[in-house]
Amino acid sequence: MSLNPEATLPRLERAAFIALATFVAALQVSIALANILLTVTGVLWVALLIKKQERVTAPQWFWLLPAYAALTLMSAVMSLAPVTSIIDSKQLLLFLIVPGVYRLARGQRAITIATVIISVGAASAIIGIAQYGIFEYDNLGRRPQGSLTHYMTYSGLLMLVSGMAAARLLFHGRDRTWPALVMPALLAALALTFTRSAMVGTCVGIGLLFAIKDLRLLLLAPIVAGLFTAVAPEQITARLYSTFDPQNETVRDRIAMMRTGVRLVRDYPLMGVGPDMVEAVYADYRDPAAVQESNPHLHNVPIQIAAERGIPALLAWVALIVAVTRGLVHQLRTGAYRSLPAGGLAAVGGMLAAGMFEYNFGDSEFLMLWLVLVTLPFAAEAEPITSDQPTTEPA
Repeated sequence: MSLNPEATLPRLERAAFIALATFVAALQVSIALANILLTVTGVLWVALLIKKQERVTAPQWFWLLPAYAALTLMSAVMSLAPVTSIIDSKQLLLFLIVPGVYRLARGQRAITIATVIISVGAASAIIGIAQYGIFEYDNLGRRPQGSLTHYMTYSGLLMLVSGMAAARLLFHGRDRTWPALVMPALLAALALTFTRSAMVGTCVGIGLLFAIKDLRLLLLAPIVAGLFTAVAPEQITARLYSTFDPQNETVRDRIAMMRTGVRLVRDYPLMGVGPDMVEAVYADYRDPAAVQESNPHLHNVPIQIAAERGIPALLAWVALIVAVTRGLVHQLRTGAYRSLPAGGLAAVGGMLAAGMFEYNFGDSEFLMLWLVLVTLPFAAEAEPITSDQPTTEPA
């Protein structure tokens, strides 16, 4: 008996989508598990392309990512330590998440992926709240981190999930109960991490959604701020206020790192010092006002990219952000799934705001979830692939 290859396609399609859903869920649980599931998803995606003889498709802005990757690899080759920089550049492979999500999360499936992200984020937030309230993760030396390995990654992911949940609440036509229930937990867990950059990014992301929905919603900001001040533990509010204190050591150090980055760009304008090489030269360029003797990166996304990879790479990155933003605005105006581009815009705004104080674009977990969130709106509106889907699958 011979097997019909076409008969395996619906199962392969279903398996690839399930792998994608479990991958985005694992992102907020374990980076090791997420990497394994990402590999499985990639293999199934490639198998689909081969079996159906499809071309790789992606949103128009995706093609700026290979340009950024090429400039990064050129910088790595010209680096002060090429082997170190080339090894560090393996993160560029994560850009393939974009065409993978674009192919596998068409139509209603994009909403399903967003629901998975919000739901796992809610569970992760509860873990963080329990860590703070029960297990004494309640100070700068020991902060809530969920099931992840670092509080910065944890807070960055909570920021992205909060933006998507707020977008679902404000822009989704129905099923708003779940995001309304989980928003308090997401915001509480985020505040309890003491991570100022993520707090600022969340405020910017959700504030952007308020402005898009109805400018009058911004009038709620003083009320929310007052409630936060009244309810939040004193050490949390003090931590947030310290963002605006020029005498705070970490604020002073970040300003000093910006000056250090400018010096590096001045000396290495075209190719930078190379990926993962800032720490190696930091002592030679360290600003006199710096607090820390050394830093692995410059806690600022644009300055870090320019210092590591050069001004051309920075321009490619800026072009990417502009193209993504324009595409999301267009999808918000014309698309059927408005909560997805709204969540994507919150992700962009949050990343940019938080990225002024933290190199979040270089955090693999953060980058992976960010790429998923900004791709989902385009996948949802892409031409549906119906020949290999079960008849019960929404178009």
